[in-house]
Amino acid sequence: MSGIYPTLLYADAKAALDQLTEAFGLERIAVFEDDDGTVAHAELGYAGGAVMLGTKGNGGVFDQAMKNAGPCGVYVVVSDVDAHHARAAAAGVEIVMPPTDQAYGARDYMARDLEGNIWSFGTYAPGGRG
Repeated sequence: MSGIYPTLLYADAKAALDQLTEAFGLERIAVFEDDDGTVAHAELGYAGGAVMLGTKGNGGVFDQAMKNAGPCGVYVVVSDVDAHHARAAAAGVEIVMPPTDQAYGARDYMARDLEGNIWSFGTYAPGGRG
């Protein structure tokens, strides 16, 4: 399993899941929905790699950060989120979200690169791997 996970947002994430699995042969690893049934987070695998996706306009930190960002976000698994964050902050990177413990057990942070792309670094590995 790759340690880097492209992260995409779709206006209709359910339709995207259908198209990506049906048209491109990606496999559903996990799908998490909000109380209203919108896709909050999903993971699709292919050839040992994976992509994560969710629904645009959910109002979360990642959704807001991606509003004027580049074409996608990138998620990278790291073992020490706080040390990685400290290095990025010391280098002057714009921190969008400081290291945060998530309800599903991960710890991660978000930063914006020079072109506006959002990079997330965390302990969570999609599919429970890593």
